[in-house]
Amino acid sequence: MKAFIVDRYGSSAGNVRAGEVPEPEVGPHDALVQVHAAGVNALDTKIRDGEFKLILPYRPPFVLGNDVAGVVVRVGAEVRKVEVGDEVYARPAKDRIGTFAEFIAVDENDLAPKPKRLTMAEAASIPLVGLTAWQALVELADVRPGQKVLIHAGSGGVGTFAIQLAKHLGATVATTTSAANVELVERLGADVVVDYRKDDFEGVLRDYDVVLNSLDNATLRKSLTVLKPGGRLISISGPPDPAFARELGKPWTLGPVMWGLSHRIRKAARRRRIGYSFLFMRANGAQLGEITALVDAAIINPVVDRVFPFEATKEALAYVEKGRAKGKVVVTVRENPEKT
Repeated sequence: MKAFIVDRYGSSAGNVRAGEVPEPEVGPHDALVQVHAAGVNALDTKIRDGEFKLILPYRPPFVLGNDVAGVVVRVGAEVRKVEVGDEVYARPAKDRIGTFAEFIAVDENDLAPKPKRLTMAEAASIPLVGLTAWQALVELADVRPGQKVLIHAGSGGVGTFAIQLAKHLGATVATTTSAANVELVERLGADVVVDYRKDDFEGVLRDYDVVLNSLDNATLRKSLTVLKPGGRLISISGPPDPAFARELGKPWTLGPVMWGLSHRIRKAARRRRIGYSFLFMRANGAQLGEITALVDAAIINPVVDRVFPFEATKEALAYVEKGRAKGKVVVTVRENPEKT
């Protein structure tokens, strides 16, 4: 089958190539999904560059890609949750990525029904960012009506989804973005918008319950000042903490490293009586099913910036890497997936 393959780690465009690889094996609990569309994420470029090779040791050559929407074409002997012909979407488990391909085998527990009102391309934009927002705001922060939530980079993939989810949960939502994106984030539900090029958010916002950070360490540290005691600071951009080492099943090997990496921010958070968590989202079909219901009820709408053809996957990665996308970028693997 056709796929986009990482031959070696590194930021060069030549480290990803189009090629042929064997069709994936289908285990007893797997479904083979014919890929119609795949989301493109900043995570893909970071994996390509080798930023996660110590904690996610993919061995080149491997197929890149972390979001999929498509149709089930084969199921394993013990699969009970999906059937051949089902339209599904997923963020595959972190050790089973490879959506930039014609087919991918996904554990049935990681799959969810594709939202009926969306095209395949729109659906493929959701799993990774949707699950990230859900696990941050629902699972970790337990956001309640009346709370105040700050979501950094509101016009990005995670930001556009998280703003809508936080509003649905009843929160007052603030976000940071550029002046060009103010209308977009307000349309999604942001109550307070800080133009990061003009104002310092830490001088404008006070007494927030939750901050979702996807930016650099300087922004992470400043975010502590806008939180009230008992608040939660959740970062998807690092630094990783010891809890993540336990989640990986490597508390003794990676725990000390992650303790050191996150020591300063955790210490600063404790001084202010604020909880700090690093989130590396995980595949979860049940949670994605909850998201499907919200999307089909038009409570949350995907924001898709550009759609590239499959053969232009490298160009799509380069576009995402520029950091200018509003919402998500998608590649279509099959022709006219929106008609499926």
